[in-house]
Amino acid sequence: MSNASAIAQLQQQRQLLRQEYQEEKEAYRLHTESIGLARKVTRGDAWYPLHLGRTYYNSMNQFCIEVTRQADEEIDHNFEYGKPVVFFKAEVPGGDLKQAGSIRYFNFTGTISFVDGDRMVVAIPEGHTLELQNSPLPIGVQLFFDETSYRTMFDALDRVIGAKGTRLAYLRDLFYSHQPAEVFTFDAMRFPWLNASQERAVNDVLRAKDVRVLHGPPGTGKTTTLVEAINETLMRETQVLVCAQSNTAVDWISEKLVDCGVKVLRLGNPTRVNDKMLSFTYEHRFADHPDYPKLWQARRNIRELRRKRREKGEHFHQKLDRLKELAVELEVRINGDIFGQVRVIACTLVGASSKLLDGKKFGTVFIDEAAQALEAACWIPIRRASRVILAGDHCQLPPTVKSLEALKGGLGKTLMERIVENKPECVSLLQVQYRMNDEIMQFSSDYFYHGQMKSAPEVAHRVIHEGDAPILWFDTSVINLGEDEQNTFREQFVGESFGRINKGEANLTLSLLQIYFQRIGKQRILEDRIDVGIISPYRAQVQYLKRLIKKRAFFKPFRHLISVNTVDGFQGQERDVILISMVRANDAGQIGFLRDLRRMNVAITRARMKLFILGDAPTLTRHPFYKRLFDYIQSVRRHR
Repeated sequence: MSNASAIAQLQQQRQLLRQEYQEEKEAYRLHTESIGLARKVTRGDAWYPLHLGRTYYNSMNQFCIEVTRQADEEIDHNFEYGKPVVFFKAEVPGGDLKQAGSIRYFNFTGTISFVDGDRMVVAIPEGHTLELQNSPLPIGVQLFFDETSYRTMFDALDRVIGAKGTRLAYLRDLFYSHQPAEVFTFDAMRFPWLNASQERAVNDVLRAKDVRVLHGPPGTGKTTTLVEAINETLMRETQVLVCAQSNTAVDWISEKLVDCGVKVLRLGNPTRVNDKMLSFTYEHRFADHPDYPKLWQARRNIRELRRKRREKGEHFHQKLDRLKELAVELEVRINGDIFGQVRVIACTLVGASSKLLDGKKFGTVFIDEAAQALEAACWIPIRRASRVILAGDHCQLPPTVKSLEALKGGLGKTLMERIVENKPECVSLLQVQYRMNDEIMQFSSDYFYHGQMKSAPEVAHRVIHEGDAPILWFDTSVINLGEDEQNTFREQFVGESFGRINKGEANLTLSLLQIYFQRIGKQRILEDRIDVGIISPYRAQVQYLKRLIKKRAFFKPFRHLISVNTVDGFQGQERDVILISMVRANDAGQIGFLRDLRRMNVAITRARMKLFILGDAPTLTRHPFYKRLFDYIQSVRRHR
């Protein structure tokens, strides 16, 4: 493929991204104007009411305010480091959020610098604290439209499109063509602690001069292999860049590297807040540097001087300039020390545009979760590197694209998929899985991975108790409990969230789990810590299930072992027992976004030893995928 063709396709990507940007911006505007406060809070997009805490300057010299929420612990929220937010005030008669009057927004935005549970630190422009503190009405905070991420992606695409005669231009033309990627040739290294496909993959990464794709189906030890590949690369390079789409994935890989004794610098704040994670963040290292107190003092003096401003004139300017020079000199020295002492710099894809990385080049960039990232986002870190290693699984969760038009146009096609398509010889597939009983794994292996997955002997026949069937589908269409609203097995729209739920199916899910637990016995569940995941593709069903579990006294001793979440919430996780509530049940055979089969691949591959699927077979099996899954489960049962 010519370079003109690569550029034309990237320009098309840019156009689709512009569509997505406009659609998301418009959706945000409508969401802000028309959705009631109660719904914003239950969706996890707003905190209300807020308690305002202390204000201070953080080590990055940003002015910050600490806030805490009073909330129902059932409500998960979508606030995380780096996201923009806006404060608002609202009148709520009698504390009933459904009765909330008009929301009035403050005329400034903030950026989340830290979140832990119900506590958050927000960096805001100086001079707005009194505005918040003196508000006659209670204060809230909601997520704001993320303009910065889009700006960063547009900028990355423009640079890739405009590149000429550089390494970036070479990689662009290579990725969009069938031209073979270059490789080094050397004898394979042995890694006795890895299996054959993992060992081969690490060698493939080391030999890659331009690009390699590490394809890790569920449970195949993708992170283990990636960490090994990073470790080995560090034998040859002084420093590498490691990125992922989400903060959670960056945390995960960073923690694994730290456990191997690798010195990691995490740009941005971790999602799970503990001393170990915080100790390798940039902010922590910066504030811990021996020169930091001098810098803090210089910054304080600058602020004092600006506040006084009485003694304007030459003397004032000279003094200010001297202090600024000192602050810059100290900052450069501290940064030089911090970056000089680490081997891995870890951040999100958008975080790779940080000013802290200006002028830095890397031999290799590793991109984890590459199958969940928009192509534009991947180009942000690639600009800084000579070769690219992409890790992920394009048969699991795809990137989130809100615009249907942009999705149809191909915005959802990731760089990883493009390379898998254009360069199948650059793909290293991990083939041995260590998570699932063979019967749970087999369907996914046949349908998504051309039957190439194998189970490690130690998990292949593992069950919770002798004679247990590892995989079952409960067809809710054959259950008739009358017309009682709580027990109807039809889907319905509910309440504030306009979400889809199926009350009968939710109740049955918990009844099945209760019967199963009674069969195993309380003592064994608690001693062996048998953990359970209840998954539903629908958020409203997840919230309904959470409420039901709280009401059932039977589950009280086991609550710490049970998690309920959406498919996306379980990405990368596993449990001994998984129950999936499919929700859809209607005469028209409508299954909505259950047609996204990659999402279902994630759901059915979370279970180690037992998988229950609860769904209306006549509705679901009109789709060939679910028909095949249903038939597979029946045939497995017949052959037991």
